[in-house]
Amino acid sequence: MRNKVILVVLDGLNYQVAHNCMGYLNGLIETHQATLYKVQAQLPSMSRPLYECILTGKRPVESGIVNNEVVRLSHHSSVFSLAKDAGLITAAAAFHWMSELYNRAPYNAIRDRVTNDETLNIQHGCFYHSDHYPDEHLFLDAEYLRRQYNPNFLLIHPMNIDDTGHKFGLDSSQYRNSARYADIYLSRFVPQWIDQGYQIIVTSDHGMNNDRSHGGALAEEREVPMFVIGSQFAHRHVVENIEPPKQTEICGLVCDLLGIEHHDKASCQMLLAGSK
Repeated sequence: MRNKVILVVLDGLNYQVAHNCMGYLNGLIETHQATLYKVQAQLPSMSRPLYECILTGKRPVESGIVNNEVVRLSHHSSVFSLAKDAGLITAAAAFHWMSELYNRAPYNAIRDRVTNDETLNIQHGCFYHSDHYPDEHLFLDAEYLRRQYNPNFLLIHPMNIDDTGHKFGLDSSQYRNSARYADIYLSRFVPQWIDQGYQIIVTSDHGMNNDRSHGGALAEEREVPMFVIGSQFAHRHVVENIEPPKQTEICGLVCDLLGIEHHDKASCQMLLAGSK
């Protein structure tokens, strides 16, 4: 069955902070409209390598995107390329590294900041290149893309949580409040996305530590949330006995939801309605 999917990657969001601070999303869990899983980020726990992991299913050591300074196109099929090849519409409101991975590298702001080109993997894009670009504006960019182009797959990727973590660290009111703000922004849009039948995944690339950084194997750097929202998810009330999804399975899960056939991506079928 073909569904429309919105993938929200809240950059730099630690699992425990998401669990403790995101009242709207946790309210959806209490009313059985969402389920939260703890996902372990791949290594190194850095942004560009994990964007590639989430969107292609490849670990950084397999993709070759092993640090943030590797500026080139992905060498692997992604949700974007698979969706485009299946005749679906793709869009992203995201940091410019996404454009560099899946459209054109290096990024040229004048050419690429606003993208509308059906020949590209990300056909419709609003890209930004400053870490402090307001999350509130980014969600508005995303909603514009959704309403204007009606994409089958929409990536939304705000950066303020990560930016705040680098400035103040994991155990700071500023970092926790940045997660609360993202939760508020989501609360403005998720209800209408649910009403319109979207399947929604809210996750993160990596967490944050008290050194105001990330990249290593500490639990606080690797443990990230994965909220799933929508009618196509199983929403089992007891998730302790279910093996948690892997970060390498998000790509395949999105492809399954989009109805893309014959892809070769690992997927976490147990999260879907009708699975046993």
